[in-house]
Amino acid sequence: MIHEVDELLEKLVKKDALNGSSVELVFDAPTKDWVARRNGPAVDLYLYDIREDLQRRVPAWEDQRGPDGTVTARSLPPKRFKLSYLVTAWTQRPEDEHRLLSALLSAFIRNPMIKPENLEGSLAEPNLPVYIDVGQPPSQDRSLADVWSALGGELKPSLDVVVTAPIMVTRIAPYGPPVRSAPTIGLARVTDPEMLAKIAANENGGSNGGAKVGKPGKAGKAVAAGGEGDTAVAAVATPADTSADEGAVGGKVLEFVPPVADPAKPPPGMSLRVHRVNRR
Repeated sequence: MIHEVDELLEKLVKKDALNGSSVELVFDAPTKDWVARRNGPAVDLYLYDIREDLQRRVPAWEDQRGPDGTVTARSLPPKRFKLSYLVTAWTQRPEDEHRLLSALLSAFIRNPMIKPENLEGSLAEPNLPVYIDVGQPPSQDRSLADVWSALGGELKPSLDVVVTAPIMVTRIAPYGPPVRSAPTIGLARVTDPEMLAKIAANENGGSNGGAKVGKPGKAGKAVAAGGEGDTAVAAVATPADTSADEGAVGGKVLEFVPPVADPAKPPPGMSLRVHRVNRR
């Protein structure tokens, strides 16, 4: 991504600032040794700082959907980084350097945003624009004077250009099958003699008036002990179906209750206990 930002700036400067002149465009550090070796006029775009743009960070996974609207992947959104360039002009006369800086300043101001359709390579993959800011106040933790001191050179007129560019994060997360129906909760009546016998056998092991879990009954219902006569009642939750192609869909028993006269009117104060069963 960094080298592609360099290429983007090179095209922009050569087209809108240098206008085909013989001024050389370089990306070197403007140290004393470099200045001593320089021959002829030059524009230097020195990359001196790289950091993430936290204000544009999206701390959440994004769903990638297919043509039918179903989720096909889940990935992290692109991150954006701020690349700071120290832009300087080098000629024999200060007047010529000022003219070059003026042309560079105008070029950057005219292009505050590069649209995705005008980007190339990995910069175009996120389908996000690239932003170019010039001459903004420096952050409190750094200044251009500190940059010049680190380079060992003398302070001279320069432009502080910050390019905010996206970068793809190749990291994915698992995702489940699509939901095809809403979940439901209701009461199930058990009248199967064999199941009632198993419920009675489990009743001695229950606690707090509840019961142990028996095997799934007909239609995938799980039942509770405590039945009186030939009936036992259990509250059963049926989750949303996830796929018509699956052989079995998981269910959850949410509540076991003692036998009641009318299952449609359970007594108040029932407590929920979750157990997983299978239904087909």
